Amino acid sequence: MKFVLAPDSFKESMTAKEAAEAMEAGIKKIIPEAECVKVPMADGGEGTVQSLVDATNGEIIELEVTGPRGKKTKAFFGILGDKSTAVIEMASASGIQLVTKEERNPLYTTTYGTGELIKAALDRGVKRIFIGIGGSATNDGGAGMLQALGVKLLDKDGKDLLFGGGALGKLHKIDLSNMDSRLKDVIVEVACDVTNPLTGKDGASHVFGPQKGATPEMVQQLDYNLAHFAEIIRQQLGKDVEKVPGAGAAGGLGAGLMAFLNAELKRGVELVIKYTSLEDKVKGADFVFTGEGSVDAQTVFGKTPFGVAQTAKKFNIPVIAFAGRIGNGVEVLYDKGIDAIVGILPGAVSIEEALEKGKENLERTAENIARILVIKY
Repeated sequence: MKFVLAPDSFKESMTAKEAAEAMEAGIKKIIPEAECVKVPMADGGEGTVQSLVDATNGEIIELEVTGPRGKKTKAFFGILGDKSTAVIEMASASGIQLVTKEERNPLYTTTYGTGELIKAALDRGVKRIFIGIGGSATNDGGAGMLQALGVKLLDKDGKDLLFGGGALGKLHKIDLSNMDSRLKDVIVEVACDVTNPLTGKDGASHVFGPQKGATPEMVQQLDYNLAHFAEIIRQQLGKDVEKVPGAGAAGGLGAGLMAFLNAELKRGVELVIKYTSLEDKVKGADFVFTGEGSVDAQTVFGKTPFGVAQTAKKFNIPVIAFAGRIGNGVEVLYDKGIDAIVGILPGAVSIEEALEKGKENLERTAENIARILVIKY
């Protein structure tokens, strides 16, 4: 029997790789001769770098970059096993978790550190960059990232703009003459699961600004500044990204990546499926196991178990999803490729115990499922 084990991480409990290993251990207690193909997965958010590095035998690169408020912070990115692809989580350098509640102010927070990660990846000679852009502390349209990559953003006096979305209203000229020339030879793909435009009531500032510390007055200013940024891009670069779905992701970083790095925005799990070669690996499998910490009605909107199930169903392979928590509305998943959803908890336990014993619980549950499967076989 061939099993493809393609879980996401179970947050705060186990990485995707550890989850796959626990599944394998449970299966092999009952079916020692089983072929288990472990494919650590993610959906473009937190954990994507680790999962893709694990899935491809790549490596994690750690470095010091500029954090959202200009202070140095430790960050990381991944080089995949092919040595030519970098995977970046922008939150590693520019994420909201790096800023205390008291420091959160999108007038000043910057994506400069994300640009430094991209530059470090270019230094490694990569030809393809995958960027996950969830969890940002910023609302600067990617301006900081661009500055780190050599783009000059100048006011009417020819001076460089300061960091943050608050400065964009002063933008007068974009100078690309010193932009890192290596970017023109690199394919940039962006994991983006939101469809918000750059500006307006559904845009970056109005929808995401408040959670980053923006007051109603700041929201108005930030939205105006991003609209101004978009207008300058239209006039000077001949590109119109203001209303493109996803342009407003990560405080407008989506727009900056599209306009300056010719990036393509895609669903995160679709990119992970591509980079892990999941489709090739599930061919010929008898069963596919997937899962993550919580499975509910929202899973159908691009979460890992949904993406894995859609891939497996191309080949009519049964899919079993494991979850620490099974929420409301999971019935919709049974029409979307998942054949069974199994909770891994042994009973009523504290959150702390559930997280601590995640691997043990997942291994035991996989073993029990294997016992059921061998009845048929």
